[in-house]
Amino acid sequence: MCVLCVNFTLKELEVKGVYVIEPRVFEDERGFFMETFSEGGFRALGVDFHVVQENHSHSRHGVLRGLHFQRGEAAQAKLVRVVRGVVFDVAVDLRASSPTFGKHVWVILSEYNHSMLYVPRGFAHGFQVLSESADLVYLVDNPYNPGAELGVVWSDPEIGVHWPIPNPIVSRKDSSLPTLRELISLGQLFP
Repeated sequence: MCVLCVNFTLKELEVKGVYVIEPRVFEDERGFFMETFSEGGFRALGVDFHVVQENHSHSRHGVLRGLHFQRGEAAQAKLVRVVRGVVFDVAVDLRASSPTFGKHVWVILSEYNHSMLYVPRGFAHGFQVLSESADLVYLVDNPYNPGAELGVVWSDPEIGVHWPIPNPIVSRKDSSLPTLRELISLGQLFP
């Protein structure tokens, strides 16, 4: 038995490399305690993830953020969890050589299920807030680089994400992101 990984279970989703990670939660009448990240524990499970930055996002009901990624050497893997509220969380495979290129997976992340989503490099990521508001905390393995920031438009019919809340609140910037076909023509995909 792996001593380092007893505090986590790992489930790979339908797109290779994307995992739901369930922490072991110790709960009683006082509340709960859980380990949310252990580099050694994750490595023992086959996820090599070295954290260099932590981000926190607060959004209100219906807000949709994404689908974002960073290009080239600035690409980021992410470990996403919700510390307050409930979100519909999405990862889209942008690896041109992948058999699941253009496919997406989604999970519900919440303060109640304590689930985390590991999104490797080569994916776009986004979410929609289902609760009154939500706070996401996500760890990344590469610092943010504004010059490498890009994304794919959340409503791209070729990707076909069925967002749970119609008419989401989306920034002008996210609404003007390119489609998957436009990314292909721009040569902005991962190998």
